[in-house]
Amino acid sequence: MQNVSEAAAYTLQFINQTQKSIFLTGKAGTGKTTLLREIIATTHKNTVVVAPTGIAALNAGGVTIHSMFQLPFSAFIPSYDEASKFTETVKFENKETLRRHFKMNNVKRNVIRNMELLIIDEVSMLRADLLDAIDFMMQTVRRNSRSFGGVQVLFIGDLLQLPPVIRDEEWRTLRNYYKGKFFFHSHVIQQNPPLYIELSKIYRQTDDTFISVLNNLRNNQITPQDIQVLNEYVKPDFDLKNNPGYITLTTHNAKADSINEQAINDLAGNEFAFQPFIVGDFPEKIFPVEENLKLKVGAQVMFVKNDISFEKRYFNGKMGIIKSLSPEEIFVHFPEENKTIEVEKYEWKNIRYKVNELTKEVEEEVLGTFAHYPLKLAWAITVHKSQGLTFEKAALDVSQVFLPGQAYVALSRLTSLNGLILLSPLQMNGISNDQDVMDYSLNKATEEVLKNSLHFETKNFIHNYLINSFNWTDLAQEWRNHRFSYNENAVNSEKAKHSVWAAKRLETIELLLDPSQKFIHQLNKIFNKETVDLFFVQERVVAAYDYFFKPMDKLVTDLLQKMAEIQKYKKVKEFYEELAFLDDLQTKAVLRLMKAKLLIEIVVAGETICKEKLSSSAIKNYKLDKIAKIREELNMTNTDIFKTEEPVVRYTARKLDKNEPKAAKKTTIEETHDLWLEKNSIADIARIRKLTVQTVETHFVKLIQAKKVNISDVLPYDKILALREAFEFYQEESLNPLKEKYGDEFTWDELKMFKASIN
Repeated sequence: MQNVSEAAAYTLQFINQTQKSIFLTGKAGTGKTTLLREIIATTHKNTVVVAPTGIAALNAGGVTIHSMFQLPFSAFIPSYDEASKFTETVKFENKETLRRHFKMNNVKRNVIRNMELLIIDEVSMLRADLLDAIDFMMQTVRRNSRSFGGVQVLFIGDLLQLPPVIRDEEWRTLRNYYKGKFFFHSHVIQQNPPLYIELSKIYRQTDDTFISVLNNLRNNQITPQDIQVLNEYVKPDFDLKNNPGYITLTTHNAKADSINEQAINDLAGNEFAFQPFIVGDFPEKIFPVEENLKLKVGAQVMFVKNDISFEKRYFNGKMGIIKSLSPEEIFVHFPEENKTIEVEKYEWKNIRYKVNELTKEVEEEVLGTFAHYPLKLAWAITVHKSQGLTFEKAALDVSQVFLPGQAYVALSRLTSLNGLILLSPLQMNGISNDQDVMDYSLNKATEEVLKNSLHFETKNFIHNYLINSFNWTDLAQEWRNHRFSYNENAVNSEKAKHSVWAAKRLETIELLLDPSQKFIHQLNKIFNKETVDLFFVQERVVAAYDYFFKPMDKLVTDLLQKMAEIQKYKKVKEFYEELAFLDDLQTKAVLRLMKAKLLIEIVVAGETICKEKLSSSAIKNYKLDKIAKIREELNMTNTDIFKTEEPVVRYTARKLDKNEPKAAKKTTIEETHDLWLEKNSIADIARIRKLTVQTVETHFVKLIQAKKVNISDVLPYDKILALREAFEFYQEESLNPLKEKYGDEFTWDELKMFKASIN
């Protein structure tokens, strides 16, 4: 069994230097989510993250499977021959009928065609038929018959947690095609099994006895001794009201809701209701917390996100008690630490993926934001909704029979047995896990398998990366298609006047095909040997690069110049779009050539292949530099000559120094600060980032507190003088008394900014 450092390191290496698909799993609390974030931050591949549900996708920082791949909410029969079936309650699609859903817009099509790594999170919930539908769709759109259209897939999840949901009437048909419902029962996985890597070091629990019980429960090896250990914590008469800090885990939504509602109604005092700030497109079905958050002083609450600030004052699942409330303030007290904090709104983003027209990289585009307090009432929660959370104290209501895996999910939320209360004895029945899952776990790769596979797959990856970088057969065919689309006899056609230009460019690319194929043949001979001389490979790649780059680069320049030239004519939209399509392919080929040269340099130097190293200022600014040069040559002032979209999240195309270290992903406050330094107003920042002005103003509270922004740069001098007078001798924790005293003279954010400036 690999320890976490080895398993995590292997996973990162397989992702960045192979094409091998991976199933990454691990017990609760082993760091799967942490590793997911590390992969996204460091991989050099165009990456898309999806999950089976809206909330799971939001938590993973991605999109839903159905929205990404434009799949209908129906079962899938993996066949052309079987007719699609419909009843009043069940709908089936087959390969033929599913094709009609693939008429997607260019943005989504480009993302799928440029995708290099697909990450599917919470894979335990992924149905076998849905995965086959994804595979069929990707092969179709990418015009590639390899599994998932040649895209590497990283499956992440714990199969002993939430299982897929298939209704009985669906299964009566699907069982004719599938041996089971899990993702590994799909045809594509049966034919192309991913490498099984398990994170084994547990961070959530440290108690050996508890860890042993959880492992036995997970592996269907629960013993009478284990049950005896757990039943020592049975307290049927445990008074939750007199023991604050415990959350009840139950199996039904209605029961959890009833407990929370009754508990908050029992509290004296005024009830405060807090609403989110929503900007842009953020559907109600993916709201991460209750839209109408109702709280009272004394309410037991739980944080549903980790604190992204430097202080790390709370984590996902941390419990606290509401100490004080006002219309714009929530203070939460942590009794065991004797510490009180003011809670700030958290920002969730609804994104879609798009291809950056300049760099050809897959990027996130923010469609809408949802800013709300990351809190929920926490006297009770369902086992289902507790997945991913960590509790120090929990009371398990197991009077209802657990589904397979639910006992493990519920118990594994706890950090230790000391915080466990069982409201009734745990029975042996109903807690076993799915045998198919247990059998599949036998596929876990050993250390030796991982080591040998990594060596073999890395060699294949470098080989394939290089030959694909010099293979322009498909590109040349697109140039041919374009050349023969001209009608020289069309007298009134502007396009016809440029046919000679197109013929000469086609000649250029065709002259490169024979030497490129000879070079590919040479690479194949080198890599077919048992031992590959990488220094010789580098020598040949550099020589080939020097030979091919100039004509390939010239084709990009010629295309951009022609696009600029024809803009002054009328009725050329279709012609322009044809050239833009060729430019997309040609630019991609040149960037790939540049990366191939970098790749072999990295490998020969014995360095890790990653995002930071497989890039350079020349690559990042390639298209921008070309456009700037052409504009300068043609003395153009029309900034719309080249139709490039304004980035949504990355705001300026700043020149990057080759030796500049890789920047960590910026926090939301840092992103606001960057825009402020670029002389954007608060209103401008809100518009650009799809946030409310109030949300951006809360960022400035933090920036002022951190001494990164002076309050005099944000508020006028007379306002600061008035605030200084108002705050003289003021010692209260809450700003509510000040707000009540001065009313509309100061906004809440003005009060908070000034308080931050004097602390």
